[in-house]
Amino acid sequence: MLRYLIIFVTVSVLGGCVDRSISVTLPEALDVGTAQTVFAATTRAREADGSYGYRRADRLQFLETTVSIPPNHRPGTLEFSYSDPTPSRQFVLAGVREFPSEQDLKARLNGAKEVTIFVHGYNATQTETVFRAAQLAHDIGLPGKTLVYSWPSRGSGSGYAYDLDSMLFARDGLQQTISTLKSLGVPRVLIVAHSMGGALTMEMMRQAELREPGWSRRNLEGVLLISPDLDVDVFRSQMAVIKSPPEQFVIMVSRKDKILNVSGRLRGTAKGERLGNISSTEKLAQYPVSIIDTTAFNKDAESSHFVAATSPALLSILNAAGRVSRTFGRDQGGIDLLVPPAVRNDAGATEVVLTETGQVRVSTP
Repeated sequence: MLRYLIIFVTVSVLGGCVDRSISVTLPEALDVGTAQTVFAATTRAREADGSYGYRRADRLQFLETTVSIPPNHRPGTLEFSYSDPTPSRQFVLAGVREFPSEQDLKARLNGAKEVTIFVHGYNATQTETVFRAAQLAHDIGLPGKTLVYSWPSRGSGSGYAYDLDSMLFARDGLQQTISTLKSLGVPRVLIVAHSMGGALTMEMMRQAELREPGWSRRNLEGVLLISPDLDVDVFRSQMAVIKSPPEQFVIMVSRKDKILNVSGRLRGTAKGERLGNISSTEKLAQYPVSIIDTTAFNKDAESSHFVAATSPALLSILNAAGRVSRTFGRDQGGIDLLVPPAVRNDAGATEVVLTETGQVRVSTP
């Protein structure tokens, strides 16, 4: 146990070497890079310098950000600088606009039929989250408009306990974000959540279901949990309340996720297991979810904890699925093509193992 604590402390120290609160805005970066619009809903408090930091706000704020993606960007990479960014080779924040009212957001959504909400995980700043969402939207082609739900993470390796409290604090804001989008006329809302963001998403849905049974399926087109940092038994208890999750409910896992292994062992769980690195899907067999095993792509991924965003090979497969989806119509989403309705077990879990060659093995636990 001591060596896992040492790893955690080392990460905390390294994470504190750079002032990650710095957020430089360079509109001229768009003369070099490709513009990517990322909307944001945040429960972070606005600081005196105009940035959104780790303090918790008493209201939800909607924003529009513009990211410049460098011309030489390679799928799966995310290069940026906290100060003096270089637009020719780094992601750069080119613009930030606050919406005074929800109607201003509606005007900018311009009748969008679909919005994908990206929910970040532990140890993330707002600008980093916007960059990651822009990278995913560019590399995969997330459905519809892209919006990040930026909850008040401490943005520090040593801020895990603070982030756990902030994750619970942020439940209402995430539900409000979804309800606002629906009230503005967006027919389809999807959630893509990473790490602790998966725990936040599940807690939000559980809370909503207790207030209004059936809320999740009525309001969400689909949910994708990527490497969720969530106890398996807690997930089961949440699903017992949710009962009827959104029809497209996908969990991406990797058995070689180093961060989740440390997270699990620090909690004293057997074999360091969390939902995102689960070795057996037996405990999930009764739930109508699709479990996509991405372990085979760990070797070429920059991060074992975010294979879906940092493995060029996997991104190529997801991007190809998205292109097929756009060619043959909207009825099959890019992720849904990996688990076609014809092979999905509607009465329980469907396990999909992706191989390095892009082949898919489907089974039911």
